[in-house]
Amino acid sequence: MNKKYIIELTIEERKRLEELVDAGKVAKHKIRYAEMLLLVDQGDAGPAWPDERVAKAFRAHRTTIERLRKRLVERGPEEALERQKRRNYVCKLDGEAEAHLIALACSEAPAGRHRWTLRLLAESMVELNIVPELSYATVRRTLKKTSLSLG
Repeated sequence: MNKKYIIELTIEERKRLEELVDAGKVAKHKIRYAEMLLLVDQGDAGPAWPDERVAKAFRAHRTTIERLRKRLVERGPEEALERQKRRNYVCKLDGEAEAHLIALACSEAPAGRHRWTLRLLAESMVELNIVPELSYATVRRTLKKTSLSLG
């Protein structure tokens, strides 16, 4: 497989990573990432292990190694050692919208329907202009929180 991001550490970068691993006074994930980077180094001083071998040695997935190499190339060694930040998701339903959803789910099913479905509830919430958009997965999570059964 052709690698898109080739790691060739400079002597200074390699020395910094080795010091980080030897220090032992940093977060465990940083030491682990530093060790991985040292092993995938394609430069003169590096062992140039394939991603699969590094992944097996660290009990990680190959894509973890690929993303680590990508972060090093795009952002530099300091940011490559940090964990990726999680995205902030905005909740589509506030308390009032949740109350509307629960009331709708407890109401009689629409004509021609035996009972409410998650998709039907989501579509109805949008049609009633309670929320601009809503997925059935959000409806499922909300109803699961309330232990409400549609059956």
